Amino acid sequence: MALWAALCWLPLGAAALVFLLYCAYVKYSHLKYDHIPGPPRKSFLLGHWYLFRQAASDSNMLMYDVFLEWVKKYGPVVRLNVFHRVILLVSSPEAVKEFLMSPKYRKDSTYDRLFGVYGERFLGKGLVTDPDYNHWHSQRRIMDPAFSRTYLIGLMDVFNEKAEDLMDRLTEKANGKTEVKMHNLLSRLTLDVIAKVAFGLELNALQDDQTPFPRAISMAMKGVTTIRNPAFKYMPGNWKTVKEIQESVRLLRQTGMECIERRKMSMENGEEIPMDILSQILKVAALEEDCDQESMIDNFVTFFIAGQETTASQLAFAVIEIARHPAIMERVRAEVDEMIGSKRNIDYEDLGKLKYLSQILKETLRLYPPAPATSRLLEEDTVIEGVKVPATVSLFINMYVMARIDKFFPDPLTFDPDRFSPEAPRPNFTYFPFSLGPRSCIGQVFSQMEAKVVLAKLVQRFDFQLVAGQSFKILDSGTLRPLDGAICYLKPRREATRSQ
Repeated sequence: MALWAALCWLPLGAAALVFLLYCAYVKYSHLKYDHIPGPPRKSFLLGHWYLFRQAASDSNMLMYDVFLEWVKKYGPVVRLNVFHRVILLVSSPEAVKEFLMSPKYRKDSTYDRLFGVYGERFLGKGLVTDPDYNHWHSQRRIMDPAFSRTYLIGLMDVFNEKAEDLMDRLTEKANGKTEVKMHNLLSRLTLDVIAKVAFGLELNALQDDQTPFPRAISMAMKGVTTIRNPAFKYMPGNWKTVKEIQESVRLLRQTGMECIERRKMSMENGEEIPMDILSQILKVAALEEDCDQESMIDNFVTFFIAGQETTASQLAFAVIEIARHPAIMERVRAEVDEMIGSKRNIDYEDLGKLKYLSQILKETLRLYPPAPATSRLLEEDTVIEGVKVPATVSLFINMYVMARIDKFFPDPLTFDPDRFSPEAPRPNFTYFPFSLGPRSCIGQVFSQMEAKVVLAKLVQRFDFQLVAGQSFKILDSGTLRPLDGAICYLKPRREATRSQ
């Protein structure tokens, strides 16, 4: 009997031993980095995890604002603890230059959570998430022709066509009384654009309110934020949400698989194939012996989401700020009237003439970078801003934080497009909305061409006024977007002019 009792206690004893060993490991990890300034830990084991959990569950809280306060209090290198893991929030131009411009610093395990969400493969090892620099570089090199200047100029017709679809949809609502959720419509527009130019798909999301893709993208990105809280999926009240996230990811990947299969068949039949992103994905696969279909789908989903989400949010924030600042609206409208006039088809050459509009878009990205942060793994001891940093630690580099530090941008919370005028001085390595260095965003020129076309047409055609009562808060949904969706009243410009 005594032997049986002893055997029953063995698993508990083993579990207790494992727990004690883990606590010792956590203590060891703390000791290595506790000389680095940082906020007090509320828990020995959990560290600052409570913050990430709270931010994931509270739409009114943006954890990057907390990070900003910590940087102001503790300096350019701030220590954060999550269980045994140590993360350093780094806000130094010199560090940005060192860690983003050099290929020797690879992406850290933060990107692992984009590989899959709740058991469903999501971005896998696509261009954004691939931690292996050499493998990533081979993919990037093959993708580059789809983002060449010559090819992008050829996309102007699509940018104009889809933007005109948006203008038509807005005209139906432009009575000065109907509330228009601009972010929703802009998301549908950018989805239509990326689907057509990247994959040859006509989704018609702007006109079809029943299409599942906008919701699927939103839920997939919700998965990225909620998995920061390991307990989320175990709470009965969240099971329905988790199921919808899983179904959304499956829909995106199934669409990618079907699109790839159709393009393969077209190639086998000798049909003329466009030099779009999908063709480049297939070229990557053809050159890699171990590139399976799942890897191709990884890049499909990566471009499908990245090409839609960030541009829509940038445009929505730009609409908010232009509507909040009548002087900025008047100035950009005068530029559009002078350079574009009443033209419906904006040419590539026209984009270079819209200098103030470009400044607005850049300032929007400064205050509201849709993809606000990146991270790198430090694999050797170094010194950052006079602080000795031991190896094997994650460096979290956050543009949202750096862009709101008055040392780098005076009066940082003021929306001022003249910060980006040709004569304005700007410190280097403090503005990187598309990251910097070899792993900067491949689609940044594509994105800004599309944004210029759309914003120019909006300014050309409409007067917009923000609906009262909006919070103007920022929602972290995997990328940053306006919490309330940029709700406006619209009037056609000729009507708005008559009524003034």
